[in-house]
Amino acid sequence: MKFAPAVPMNLETTLDWNADDQRTIDYLRALAADAVQKVGNGHPGTAMSLAPAAYLLFNKIMTHDPTDPQWLGRDRFILSAGHSSLTLYSQLFLCGYPLSMDDLKSFRTLRSQTPGHPEFGHTVGVETTTGPLGQGLGTAVGMAMSGRFEAGLFPQAPFAHRVWVIASDGDLQEGISGEASSLAGTQKLGHLNVIWDDNRISIEGDTEVAFTENVSDRYRAYGWDVHEIDMCANGDVDIPALHAAMVKAANTTRAPSFIRMRTTIAWPAPAARGTAKAHGSALGNAEVAALKRELGLDPQQSFAFDPVLLDRVRTALRQRTVNARKNWDADMATWREGNGPAAELLDRLLAKELPVDLASHLPTYPAGGATSTRKASGQVLNALAVQLPEMWGGSADLAESNLTWIEGSPSFLPHFSDTSSPYGRNIHFGIREHAMGAALNGIALDGLTKPFGGTFLVFSDYMRGAVRIAALMQTDVTYVWTHDSIGLGEDGPTHQPVEHLWSLRAIPGLSVVRPADARETAAAWVENVKRRVPVGLILSRQDLPHLEQETSQITAGVARGGYILASDSDPKAIIIATGSEVSVALAAKETLNSQGVHVQVVSMPCIEWFDQQSQAYRDQVLPPHIIARVAVEAGATLGWHRFVGDSGEVVGLDHFGASASAPVLFTEFGITAVVVVTAVFKTLKK
Repeated sequence: MKFAPAVPMNLETTLDWNADDQRTIDYLRALAADAVQKVGNGHPGTAMSLAPAAYLLFNKIMTHDPTDPQWLGRDRFILSAGHSSLTLYSQLFLCGYPLSMDDLKSFRTLRSQTPGHPEFGHTVGVETTTGPLGQGLGTAVGMAMSGRFEAGLFPQAPFAHRVWVIASDGDLQEGISGEASSLAGTQKLGHLNVIWDDNRISIEGDTEVAFTENVSDRYRAYGWDVHEIDMCANGDVDIPALHAAMVKAANTTRAPSFIRMRTTIAWPAPAARGTAKAHGSALGNAEVAALKRELGLDPQQSFAFDPVLLDRVRTALRQRTVNARKNWDADMATWREGNGPAAELLDRLLAKELPVDLASHLPTYPAGGATSTRKASGQVLNALAVQLPEMWGGSADLAESNLTWIEGSPSFLPHFSDTSSPYGRNIHFGIREHAMGAALNGIALDGLTKPFGGTFLVFSDYMRGAVRIAALMQTDVTYVWTHDSIGLGEDGPTHQPVEHLWSLRAIPGLSVVRPADARETAAAWVENVKRRVPVGLILSRQDLPHLEQETSQITAGVARGGYILASDSDPKAIIIATGSEVSVALAAKETLNSQGVHVQVVSMPCIEWFDQQSQAYRDQVLPPHIIARVAVEAGATLGWHRFVGDSGEVVGLDHFGASASAPVLFTEFGITAVVVVTAVFKTLKK
């Protein structure tokens, strides 16, 4: 079968450019200088030199609707060069999104709609949070992947859209951009278009001090379609050439497109143009005035924009949008009539609803058995995937270890074979953890599907930047982090996570879930799907005994993050545990009971979810009057002290592991029931 890429809306190939367009760019450049000058800090130079490219995109090329920012048919725009946020804010203002001149005046101030870097969910029209360089480009790759997957999920639906990115020199120096761009080339993401602002200036000066390769050749090697646009004779952007390149890029469907656009930073400020100072500092009142004189504007006026011109620009865009929406809405109505089941699925996804019987088809794990939580995760994932066709994902070349493979579905690749499909549900991210994390964000932000991605827990370090952005944006992403402790054994300390659990728990907004057995794993997956927030599932390599408690007790307890797993009457001590150490805590309880000590064992799979519960519930699980407490977890101990208090003890691991079998290592490093019993007696004596 031949792959026929979905085709976005047609573009007008002829450039309609007049004096209004040029004058609008003049005002945009002055606004960038004014906004930074008013607050006293920011990045004016890039916003000034990017004004023509951004204006071309938003007003002549992109399909979007300022009155409906979440329209399914819109193109996506990502300002990967997030430090140049005024590039985006000024276009949102110009096009009529709910962003005013007063918002531009309050740039980079508390509670404004124009923070220093674009923030998803804060400013209407911002598709993703950017600023950490390279993240935007990586996210865009995920958005483009999502667009293709949705074309398979909803055949012939008019969802096809383009993804446009403006990237800086800094973006392309970050390693994540190389990872993501290589993946995009392999996937032949034809609707992805990246414009590189090649201004050759960074904070430390000329980029030649650190950045000398032929970037265009690098992208050709990645498999991208490359266009190169040099400046026109006066040093400004060559607008006709740039427009022609954009049109070619937009119509290239078999490969992602890369446009090298040569610019002069801070153009046309007389003294600041082409200087490093213009990158990250206000130009100064004298230079701002000189810029306005250069542009033929009144140097005494700040934040000026001819209202008649503004109305003409918005009217032209509105007419273009009305025509596009009319055609799209008609196509959408026709598609709905002929695709009832797919339309029902679309409506469910748009409403953020789940099937009512989601948990009814999950595998069962009877007491007396034992299963690694990574294996249970793979089984549960596949059971959920049957009911959730929107669920898809993959691994950083570790699918066989992470067990992140959806059985019966082909690989997501740009060709058809017995094992692959452009619309497959199994993504090969390659050994690119950071790009995988950013791509997962892009898939989630694209709006309709539920992505997951796996690697070993120790390698969560390699993707931490993307995970942090996910937590900031609250994207619906699941991380499957397996091989969770010294329990992975012989691979040794390079692969055995120690500090990672608390390092990840330190990220605000990230839910870190370490289930104790297969049934807790099933409950964690279901709760994760319901919550629609970034969740890290921390899973064991080794088999863990199935808990004996009722499934309903476990399911309800996991949903609350922590619960009483087993308790004696009138307990004198509490043992708190997660993951593989829950069975250690239960074994310690048996020993303590035999010696007449009454104990309450608490399973705490997710501290973040537990912290969200009422004080009454938390006091029920951890009664304040019981101060004899022990926490046990095969990792760093530093965060457990707030739960056990000054009188408590923590059994854990504050050093690296070693290469040996899991049972040997747990004994060697004291993660055993005997050590927990000793700790309980110690805290009771306190």
